[in-house]
Amino acid sequence: MSGRTDATDDGIDPVTLEVLRNQLEGVAEEMGQTLIRGAYSPNIKERRDCSTALFDADGRMIAQAEHIPVHLGAMPQAVDAVRERDPEPGDVFVLNDPFAGGTHLPDVTMVSPIAPAAESPGDNGREDRSIVGYAVSRAHHADVGGMAPGSMPAGAREIYQEGLRIPPTRLVADGEIREDVRSLVLANVRNPRERRADLRAQLAANDRAADRLADLFDEHGRETVLEGFDAVIDYSAERMREQVRALPDGTYEASDVLEGDGITDEDVEISVAVTVDGEAIAVDFAGTAAQLEGNLNAPLAVATSAVYFVVRCVTDPEIPPNEGCYEPVSVRAPEGSLLNPEAPAAVVGGNVETSQRVTDVVFAALAEAAPDRVPAGSQGTMNNLTVGGRDGSFTYYETIGGGFGARAERDGMDGVQVGMTNTLNTPVESIETEYPLRVERYALRPDSGGRGRQRGGLGLERALTVETEATVSLLTERRRHAPGGVAGGEDGARGENLIDGESVPAKTTVDVEPGTTVTVRTPGGGGHGDPDERDADALVADRADGKLTEGGADE
Repeated sequence: MSGRTDATDDGIDPVTLEVLRNQLEGVAEEMGQTLIRGAYSPNIKERRDCSTALFDADGRMIAQAEHIPVHLGAMPQAVDAVRERDPEPGDVFVLNDPFAGGTHLPDVTMVSPIAPAAESPGDNGREDRSIVGYAVSRAHHADVGGMAPGSMPAGAREIYQEGLRIPPTRLVADGEIREDVRSLVLANVRNPRERRADLRAQLAANDRAADRLADLFDEHGRETVLEGFDAVIDYSAERMREQVRALPDGTYEASDVLEGDGITDEDVEISVAVTVDGEAIAVDFAGTAAQLEGNLNAPLAVATSAVYFVVRCVTDPEIPPNEGCYEPVSVRAPEGSLLNPEAPAAVVGGNVETSQRVTDVVFAALAEAAPDRVPAGSQGTMNNLTVGGRDGSFTYYETIGGGFGARAERDGMDGVQVGMTNTLNTPVESIETEYPLRVERYALRPDSGGRGRQRGGLGLERALTVETEATVSLLTERRRHAPGGVAGGEDGARGENLIDGESVPAKTTVDVEPGTTVTVRTPGGGGHGDPDERDADALVADRADGKLTEGGADE
């Protein structure tokens, strides 16, 4: 391929390039495993709500583990923010500020300069310890302070209510942890023992990257590895340009809405125009609503992550994920808008819910350009559920899966995470061991997938009984507007939130007493194609599998 030819011209033969590419991606994956295995909180060790990546000295992403899409597309801004602060070998910076490289406050990022010793001394006879790259880990911490346990309050009006805001700050200097900084962070969060352990796991993940990169320098030579950084980026960029050239030129438009912002219940519009021009894609969100009083504002880095995710889906998702994938893509949103807010806007819901709607509208816009690669509407929400003890003793956070939209040739998937999240569920055993919670029900929702020639995936129902005084926060979507079907397919079922059997708003924070049961019913995916064309054997299988009940919509 042309990417491989370019690499050969740069002095790296195709075989070495392929070996290096896999080894660099292996570094990112091993970082992730180190973080997951070293973490204390179920949110990281069980749900795996975390991401890891490797960058070069110029802040370009070289390799990323296949973790959380909304984390990874936004990581370059975190590295850029740290590079502006003159990092030195032996430093580790911590940050979560959405207006300085972060996404939302619970996502705590660590950025470590990597500076393996050179094979020979520099001109002055001293060891060359110049920075050759950066290790980056990002993890969703179950609490970072703020007005409600879990730091995901539905009614926040400014970022100060959402938790401790950390601009890029040296947590480690010259290899030593700055206890004053760590103490400041831990003094402003609930359950500091758990936070301390999770921060330590992130430090270990970044250390692992430095060790493994040093091993690659020993194996291949410093210059070969550094040339490999350029080569893998060029390879991905050329493959992506080829994919974009295969899309028909034109401008494709779409719009959709969010169901209120936690302060008001009015719909909030997101509009997009996607222009494909040769080997470039320009995505413009002009016409999107102005920034909100509530917390569904999304930093531009979050919107950019959603765009990158969709572009990878409608091209070739096997292209190695690095800076080169994104070179042909540009993203613009007006300053002061929902997708490019100004401080001190509240943003905690933007990362989890607005990002999902951005995914939906960009998919809808590109449906004409790549119809076979765009599914029907998926659940379009992360169904964020947070339960925290009012005494600060625990914080449980979960994003709950739902229906994936049907594809042109395949049914949608049941009970999965979609769009901008890629987490696992928290096992029932872990929930009941770690928290004063009891799982009453965890099951698929029959009849929730949209009818079509291909059926939409089913949503889920998760019911928890809280056994102590607690605060419950819900940030959800698709409770009023169902996930859409395409090509004649029907919509998926809407979601629903209940507290002791009574319906509650899509976005709410309430105090509850012991014995309260919280139920989240997640949306199903939309159907694809005329329902009358569904194969008779498939309908029989739907009933046998419990996806369709007697008297259901297909009766």
